[in-house]
Amino acid sequence: MRNTFIKDLVLHARNNEKIILIVGDLGYSVVEPFAEEFPERFFNSGVAEQNMTGMAAGMASEGYHVFTYSIANFPIFRCAEQIRNDVDYHNLPVTIVSVGGGLAYGNLGYSHHGVQDFSLIRSMPNMLIAAPGDPLETSACMNYLIENPQPSFLRINKAGEPNIHERKPIILDGQIQILANINKSNNIILTTGSILNHIYEIYNSNKVIQENFAIASLPLWGEIGREKIIEQRKPFKHSLIIEENLISGGFASFIQESGVVVKSLNLDIKACGEVGHQDFLINKYGLSQDELLKVIKKIIKN
Repeated sequence: MRNTFIKDLVLHARNNEKIILIVGDLGYSVVEPFAEEFPERFFNSGVAEQNMTGMAAGMASEGYHVFTYSIANFPIFRCAEQIRNDVDYHNLPVTIVSVGGGLAYGNLGYSHHGVQDFSLIRSMPNMLIAAPGDPLETSACMNYLIENPQPSFLRINKAGEPNIHERKPIILDGQIQILANINKSNNIILTTGSILNHIYEIYNSNKVIQENFAIASLPLWGEIGREKIIEQRKPFKHSLIIEENLISGGFASFIQESGVVVKSLNLDIKACGEVGHQDFLINKYGLSQDELLKVIKKIIKN
């Protein structure tokens, strides 16, 4: 996903001289294509994420669309005040790019667990969340963000993720992407972010799920698209939301706050104290096939 991001950013920057990239002293071996082609629009803020965000807000106030780039929690929690006061409050076109959302950097411990980022960012009233499920959704999200500059948060996985879509989808704020509905089921599994790949693999290997559920992704969501999401899920009797985030304040909470009753699978809070590979932590703390089947069987009985 990060390779798709930088490739698309370069392509857009060739046609849009207002695009700027700021990194927090990392991303090397990834960001060079942009830095080499647009050295006058590439900045390294150093290990100073608060300054990075302040710089981005200042440039955005002069008409630039600024992308800040760092890993996991660093471009978010370390500079929450600057995001709130400088970017969101002033409704500026800054896109915060977090590489390795969820547990992608789980082997580096809790400082690198991005499992509350949805919770923080969605509390900012002007912020749009972009959480693509595969590289093609990443590219589609980039199209939307460039065409609709605004305060936004792009949460992507690290690298090596397969394409689940056959072609690049057209993505709009709050637009659900149905990926499979073999038996035209009236139940839906709705994912947001790179957890889509994990759940899609389970879906393809399990006839019970295939027979009773559609599977879908929601790559773009925020306050403006909330009603559209609610409207699209009305044809479905049951909705099961799956996200690589703690339950408090995440995407499921976003839907439930609208008065809609949905089931959800979230990361267990115990994951916060663990170190391990992403797949290991996901399966151990709430998002395994066994946990998914347990919830699905309860839904089917109802």
